[in-house]
Amino acid sequence: MSVEKEGTSLNVTTEVVTENNDKLQLIKGAAFLTTVASAGMIAGFGSTLALVKKKNPGWFTKGTMPTVAVPETGASLALRALGWGSLYAWCGVGLLGLGVWKAMGVHSLTEFKKKMQTIFPAIPKNEERPENSLEWDSLFQSKED
Repeated sequence: MSVEKEGTSLNVTTEVVTENNDKLQLIKGAAFLTTVASAGMIAGFGSTLALVKKKNPGWFTKGTMPTVAVPETGASLALRALGWGSLYAWCGVGLLGLGVWKAMGVHSLTEFKKKMQTIFPAIPKNEERPENSLEWDSLFQSKED
């Protein structure tokens, strides 16, 4: 690549670095949100199972072992239902997003952003606080101050 002006190569380099940093930040954010959501789901499911086992140990054991009358355990039935429900939810949201994407006729995320900004009104950023605004610092101060 040949550059005629001296300052142009610096601008191209900083744009590439900025774009790479933006992509890295996006990947880090997605990984963080995925980790937090997964940890929350595991903690919630585990605490629910522990609570059920503590309250009704007999029924809990009955649901974890197959019997002659019911050849499938409650746990395997629940996992199968969770799997199908998750698949339907992912596919449904994906199809909804794809439908909106195609209906708007955009080809990239930046085009989508610009199109949405033209459709919806801009939210003004107020530096002034409304009169009925709540001061959180005053709420958490001790009464002795």
